[in-house]
Amino acid sequence: MGLRFVIVALCLGTWWFSSSSSSIVKISLKKRRLDLYSANAARITSTSTSSAAASLGSDVVYLKNYLDTQYYGEVSIGSPPQTFTVVFDTGTSNLWVPSSKCVFSITCYLHSKFRARMSRTYTKIGVPCDIDYGSGSISGFFGQDYIKLGDATVRDQEFVEVTKQGVLPFVGTQFDGILGLGFQDIAVGQATPVWSNMVRQGQINQKLFSLWLNHDPTVGMGGEIVFGGLDWRHFRGEHTFVPITQKGYWQIQVGDVLIGNGSTGKCKHGCAAIVDSGTSFLAGPTAIVTQINHAIGAQGIASLECKSAVTKYGNLMWESLVSGLRPEFVCVDVGLCVYNNASSVSGSNYKTAPLEENVVCTFCEMIVFWIQVQLKQQKAKEKIFKYVDELCERLPDPLGKAFVDCNDISSMPHITFNIGNTSFPLSPHQYVVRVEERYATICLSGFTALDVSSPLGPLWVLGDIFLGAYHTVFDFGNLRIGFATAA
Repeated sequence: MGLRFVIVALCLGTWWFSSSSSSIVKISLKKRRLDLYSANAARITSTSTSSAAASLGSDVVYLKNYLDTQYYGEVSIGSPPQTFTVVFDTGTSNLWVPSSKCVFSITCYLHSKFRARMSRTYTKIGVPCDIDYGSGSISGFFGQDYIKLGDATVRDQEFVEVTKQGVLPFVGTQFDGILGLGFQDIAVGQATPVWSNMVRQGQINQKLFSLWLNHDPTVGMGGEIVFGGLDWRHFRGEHTFVPITQKGYWQIQVGDVLIGNGSTGKCKHGCAAIVDSGTSFLAGPTAIVTQINHAIGAQGIASLECKSAVTKYGNLMWESLVSGLRPEFVCVDVGLCVYNNASSVSGSNYKTAPLEENVVCTFCEMIVFWIQVQLKQQKAKEKIFKYVDELCERLPDPLGKAFVDCNDISSMPHITFNIGNTSFPLSPHQYVVRVEERYATICLSGFTALDVSSPLGPLWVLGDIFLGAYHTVFDFGNLRIGFATAA
């Protein structure tokens, strides 16, 4: 999800800004290695019931868990300071840590807990709070205290003291809490984000922060987040900036996604993208992710329903498209989707009651899309259906990740995102996730499926795989994001 930033690096170490501690706040990040369980169990899903979605004027918002999160840093809360490790997450906006009052959740005993009675600057707010993470949730109440990040101290910061945690999202994590870097629009309880208070209290002079993630396993430093500036040593060339298209998340527009030099089609006229430092993987429309996994030889994908739909209805779909029927009506015509007459004509207007019918309808729409793309390239029917069958075999499994052969990485194509009329390629060494197991190295595709309907979707989530390749500037003063090649 890309926004691009123009940068002139000065030899003093940080762009545009003085080196005084009052204008720049640097925080070093640590990195952990992924294991197969955490990588395979990581989820990004969507829901239609969310206060965040309501605040965005949309019916859909994406959810995630943090099992695949690799990067985290330290903050302190209270006076005297109590230290916690947190994920600096641009995909959420609240700060939360476990409370000493969390006594009935196993996960709280595995992490540091905030003891309000030990802080002389603490103020209890007491308003209850619940945050859903798809695979689990947290519950607690709001408090207020001093927060120390690097050399800066933020006064009277609202945060959530967690009294109940779901086991699945947080039992295996090496961090205690989350520090959200999104906008106040999506903050639960409309709490003011930490970075916003840093600006108001004069801790930083420039309304931006920058993120560098280090993917080199031989270097001890996992990365760095700089509030109020950026470090010229961590990028090459100038940043490319694009505007934020939907305030709340750090959301931008991406264009076509290329496999090698070939278009994947679906985002040719633009897709939404959220730049999210709180997840490792790249999530996007199944119709594109399937093409990518096919191109890189991903295996272990459930595809029975897709191939069954091709076998039973492929010829009908073909005849409908060749006869000139609009693609959005094809699946209605063959009887796999039901058209909602109350809505305008679009691919999101189909509806079916049972879940099984919804799945079949979704497969039909994907197959029609794939056939249409191949027809535009004037491919023969036999070759088109052979290609569609291959794509079915590479469909991402909603319950897991796609495995690739580690020995084939060097021969895999580059995957390129077009953002702001600039190409941002990812090499196979950047988008393949290596997981170290006891006796072997296992390689996973860094792409996972996420289907979000209009108006929020189609949607990409650009996680740490993308952010590791491109140094990123989050410019909330000018409502834009900038990318430059990471050094």
